[in-house]
Amino acid sequence: MSITIPTALLQVQPSEGYDGFVGWVLSLIEVLGEVGVGLAVFIETFVPPIPSEAILPVAGFLAYEGRMSAWGAWLAATLGALAGALVWYAIGAALGRDRARRLIGRIPLLDHADFDKAEAFFVRWGGTAVLVGRCVPLVRSFVSIPAGIERMPLGRFSLYTFAGSAVWNGIWVGLGFAFGPAIRPILEEWSGLISYIVVGVIALLMLWFVTHRVVGRLRSA
Repeated sequence: MSITIPTALLQVQPSEGYDGFVGWVLSLIEVLGEVGVGLAVFIETFVPPIPSEAILPVAGFLAYEGRMSAWGAWLAATLGALAGALVWYAIGAALGRDRARRLIGRIPLLDHADFDKAEAFFVRWGGTAVLVGRCVPLVRSFVSIPAGIERMPLGRFSLYTFAGSAVWNGIWVGLGFAFGPAIRPILEEWSGLISYIVVGVIALLMLWFVTHRVVGRLRSA
C-alpha cells in the first residue's frame, strides 16, 4: 500500500531558518504572493539591513515552484522600490535646498562648501547617480533624497529609478527562478555578503574622511 504525500507538504517555506524581522518580511511573500514581494521591497527601502539579495531570490524560488508569477514578482518588486524612492524624494523636496545646506553646515566636520560640492556633482551626474545607485545596497535607500532636494524632474527621476530597480530586481528574481531549490543553501550562506561588503567599504570611506578632515583642521589650527 503506497502513501501519497500532498505536494503542499513537500513545499519549502522560505521563512524557515530566518528569525526576527527578516523572517516576518519573508512570511509576507509566502502569504501575499506578488503583493507581498512589493511590500517587502518597499519596506527594504526604509530598513536597509533587510537585504533585497535575500528577499528577491525567494520570490524567484516560489515562482519556480509555480506558487507565483516570476514576471508578477519582478513587476511588484520594481513598483515597490519606486514607491519607496518616491517617499524619500518627497522628504528631500520638503527639506529643500536652503534648509539642507544649513543642516549640513551645522554637522561637525562638515561645512557649506561640502554641500556645494555635492550639489554640483548631483547637478552634473544626478541621472546616472539615481540609475546606478538603485543597484547599490544602502545607497539605493538614500539616493532619492538629493534628487528631491535638487527637484529633479519627477518623470525623469521615476524613469531612472524604475529602470535601475528593474535591472537589480530582475537579476535576483531570475537567480531564484533559475536555480530553484538549489538557491536555498546559497541564499542562507551568502545573502548578506554583498550588503556587508558595501557597508564595510562605506564605513572605511567614512573613517578616511573623518581622519582626513580632523587632521586637516588640526594643521590649520
